[in-house]
Amino acid sequence: MIQLDGTSLTLEQFEQIARRGATCALSDAAGQRIARARAVVERLPEDAVVYGVNTGFGDLASVRIDADKLGRLQRQLLWSHAAGVGPPLADEAVRGMLLLRANTLARGNSGVRPAVVELLLELLNKGILPVVPSRGSVGASGDLAPLAHLALPLTGSGRVRWNGRELQADAALERAGLEPLELRAKEGLALINGTQAMTSLTALATLELRRLAKVADLVGALTADAVRGSDDAFDRRLHEARPHPGQLASAANLWRLLQGSEIRESHRVGDPRVQDPYSVRCMPQVHGAVRDLITDAAAKLAIEMNSATDNPLIFPGDGAVLSGGNFHGEPVALAADCLAMGAAELASISERRTEKLTDARFSGLEPFLADDPGLESGFMLAQVTAAALTADCKRLAQPAATDSIPTSAGKEDHVSMGMGAALKLHESLGLLRQVLAIELLAAAQGIDLLRPLTSSEPLEALHGELRRRAGRWREDRPMADDLAAADRFLAGEIDPLLEPLG
Repeated sequence: MIQLDGTSLTLEQFEQIARRGATCALSDAAGQRIARARAVVERLPEDAVVYGVNTGFGDLASVRIDADKLGRLQRQLLWSHAAGVGPPLADEAVRGMLLLRANTLARGNSGVRPAVVELLLELLNKGILPVVPSRGSVGASGDLAPLAHLALPLTGSGRVRWNGRELQADAALERAGLEPLELRAKEGLALINGTQAMTSLTALATLELRRLAKVADLVGALTADAVRGSDDAFDRRLHEARPHPGQLASAANLWRLLQGSEIRESHRVGDPRVQDPYSVRCMPQVHGAVRDLITDAAAKLAIEMNSATDNPLIFPGDGAVLSGGNFHGEPVALAADCLAMGAAELASISERRTEKLTDARFSGLEPFLADDPGLESGFMLAQVTAAALTADCKRLAQPAATDSIPTSAGKEDHVSMGMGAALKLHESLGLLRQVLAIELLAAAQGIDLLRPLTSSEPLEALHGELRRRAGRWREDRPMADDLAAADRFLAGEIDPLLEPLG
């Protein structure tokens, strides 16, 4: 049971809850902070005009709402803002949203009752997941549409997924023994103002890209051996002379992975090539730069996951109620855009290594890795597919955050497009994994063509695991099945081989 206090949630805890189903609860201290902030809202003078408490929203902020209509105001805010479209977000993303929404409210700056946070956590822990359409957020005032869909089930509205079925939220709450909430002043706005949709998606993507950076080192090392590349470029001394942390980690991985290879020893003396091409020699520099982007993004997410991101914010210490813009998603949007650039770079250098494997003029292997070139085309079209996927990754690397479109009658005149950045990042990661899968298939074929020489112990383990899923290419066959098998392997089955890597 992970305790939420609004200030100390880590990316690793996020993964445990969002991906692995760990449960969580509100800490006592957080519950007390929430209650103190709620007391500030309930003590507001009747003649006070406070945005989102007794006014309309957005460009309607100048419209004063009567006291007897404040609950209706909050309920109708959810209904009107639940305007999302498109395929629903995956369960792990919705679990992440529930967690992050509860955690930001746990800071005690939002003015909701503890019961609101407790019901969010009940849904999360019982696996009652709101159906949240993926499209409709411009990332300020936060992820309004996705978060409105997330909040609807708290009131018995909307639809949820539970135990593999989709059903009406009120029916799910009743079967789970939960009571829907009657929202009070400020609570609807506190539930939908914030960055928790884009942050959940970007956190999941950061975890996946961190994993794929290790996959890139492992697969790239197999390619380096298959093209009979040199391990000199991965020598620790080189990288200590330019000590970027990611570069050091990637170089150490590549060096260790190539030690003990018979293939490497077979050409250590007398190889006429002085240097390998950049796609092989500069793996630590490129892979490492992406690793550093991931580290930077993780640091931003650690702040964002533990931040108060709605508006206005309540400060119980002096009773202040302050309007601002913490809901603006720019920090997350820029992080997601940078990660998409990193994914495109990993795809780009991987595709170039695949091209080197299939080019007999460089590799010294059979043309296109075919057993009978001419009669057979071998990996010719696999490299073309990798090129097509890489081009898509490059397209998705174009920033979303720079494409602001004003909304709400110009009141929200600069928005982050953070949700769009996060969604395209997820698409890019799927393409990257497929590019790496193609490289893995080609590199394994290169190793087969060098038999009876063997590679290093960890690379032979990688080769063997792949061959249990996709056999050696002896004559042309439909390649799509092999590509799908390699992609499934990289999607998670490879993880035990990644554990020793830094």
